[in-house]
Amino acid sequence: MKIAFLGLGVMGHPMAGHLQAKGHDVTVYNRTTAKAEAWVKQHGGAFGKTVEDAVINADLVLMCVGNDKDLIEVGGAALAAMQPGTILVDHTTASADVARQLYEGARGKGIQFIDAPVSGGQAGAEKGQLTVMCGGDQAAFDAAKPLIDCFAKATTLMGPSGAGQLTKMVNQICIAGLVQALSEALAFAEKAGLDGNLVLDVISKGAAQSWQMENRGKTMLKREFNFGFAVDWMRKDLGICMEEAKRNGAKLPLTTVIDQFYGEVQAAGNNRFDTSSLITRL
Repeated sequence: MKIAFLGLGVMGHPMAGHLQAKGHDVTVYNRTTAKAEAWVKQHGGAFGKTVEDAVINADLVLMCVGNDKDLIEVGGAALAAMQPGTILVDHTTASADVARQLYEGARGKGIQFIDAPVSGGQAGAEKGQLTVMCGGDQAAFDAAKPLIDCFAKATTLMGPSGAGQLTKMVNQICIAGLVQALSEALAFAEKAGLDGNLVLDVISKGAAQSWQMENRGKTMLKREFNFGFAVDWMRKDLGICMEEAKRNGAKLPLTTVIDQFYGEVQAAGNNRFDTSSLITRL
């Protein structure tokens, strides 16, 4: 298929690469053109100097940008240039409201839209092992899923437009709580004079096991925090969760406190550390 991919950050760059590697004809776009040129040099394909250049002949357009503002700007430009009957898939973590706005805007142009945020981090994107949670219409999902599966291990339609973003909010709420608990546990183990690595080897075989423990526990003990998903982005995501909670009446006492803890990590100048850096404030 002729595919456009908009946004070549730590997630988008490898995701687009998997599509090209699977034999699709991929044209990429990035606001920093040098990143698009570097992607083409590494993977082949082509790049567009503008969003319009990238999407004009695409059957399917995927994007992974920064936040709601970026999404409105890039997504709006894409919809203005896309042809009726095509599909726009958004992998950005954003608000459900913006997803619904883009869905309605796309429908008015005869274009299908799917909100499809991802989980799995930079490593998951590079390995093609992301989990993708989607919101939108069944027909659009069925058409897009084989392409999304080029970089995903699980792709699921969660419900109508916005349901993908709401599911990603659940994901981020869980991660925040898990990382804070792991941080406190490891700091406690250190204060108690235990061998932290041995502790992790033992408790990871029991009920305390989690992805965060398996993948970040030992690096937290080493104070290594260069694993992609930065504190700045987590605070953006948690802000989206708390805004949605105000609308739907959900109570997020723990998430609210952990968001403040991440604020302390930012204030210490560690805003580009990954999310496991919560342990630094302990």
